[in-house]
Amino acid sequence: MIRKFLLPLLGLAIAGAASAQTAPTQTAPAPAAPAPAAAPATVDADPALWVVRDKDTTIYLFGTIHVLKPGLSWFDEAVKKAFDTSDALVLEMVMPEPESMKGLVMSKGFTADGPTLTERLPEADRPVYLKALSDLGIPPVAFDRARPWLVATNLTLMPLMKGGYAAEQGPEQVLTAAAKQENKQLLGLETPEQQIGYLADMPEPLQIKFLEATLKDLPDADRQMTAMVDAWSTGQPDKLAAIMNDSMKETPELGKLLLTDRNARWAQWIRQRLARPGTVFVAVGAGHLAGAGSVQDQLGKLGIKATRIEY
Repeated sequence: MIRKFLLPLLGLAIAGAASAQTAPTQTAPAPAAPAPAAAPATVDADPALWVVRDKDTTIYLFGTIHVLKPGLSWFDEAVKKAFDTSDALVLEMVMPEPESMKGLVMSKGFTADGPTLTERLPEADRPVYLKALSDLGIPPVAFDRARPWLVATNLTLMPLMKGGYAAEQGPEQVLTAAAKQENKQLLGLETPEQQIGYLADMPEPLQIKFLEATLKDLPDADRQMTAMVDAWSTGQPDKLAAIMNDSMKETPELGKLLLTDRNARWAQWIRQRLARPGTVFVAVGAGHLAGAGSVQDQLGKLGIKATRIEY
């Protein structure tokens, strides 16, 4: 449902959850490596790109899908030109070191005592929850001490990874590597602590509601993700917004927390950045740049116009 907002966080969630699982004392011999698969055919993608300008400042706004399958060619044409001319790359969050990420998730995503997560769920949700874990090969004990937000984020990402999506294919990692190679300044609109805090600080009833909505969405996860990637890769933010808005109807509190409130803060950041000269490439989840309440809408309230770059 809200997987587009959550995907920046899920690497942290997976790291924390994996550490809670007990490793077997013995392992079977590794099977012979399969023959390498043929590389997928490359498909041209033209994601939407906007620009905000004044007399001495240029700020590009690029929407991302945080995990992708191999084979989409998006870092070219107008996107590459905008990036190459920028002095800095601005992301939702600059990823910390793996051990730091893992420690953050462990501290915010697990409890030391009290009822297990299964026991804390409403009885009607328990069979669905246990089946979802079973389908993914996860023993329930792995999440016994996990908080609902952490399990919801894991259950959002894991089916996608099984289906071939990968964070290393996502624009954040590609752009970060390019920025480091070219010695560009790398900035984050938020800290890891802030991003995890949006979910970890939710009251438990809202976390349970989030997990319930995630469980309900699981059977349709692949179709929804395919539709979102299609809308993104063909530069159709209105189509992407329609998919997202439909999926947020049941949990408007999460939409406000994870989307519109953050968009308003980012618009203020852009307004302040326009006061200094230079060229900046801002890359955030594509849903933040789509539909009502988007970053562009919030900029409009500040009297700032974002113009779509056609290519």
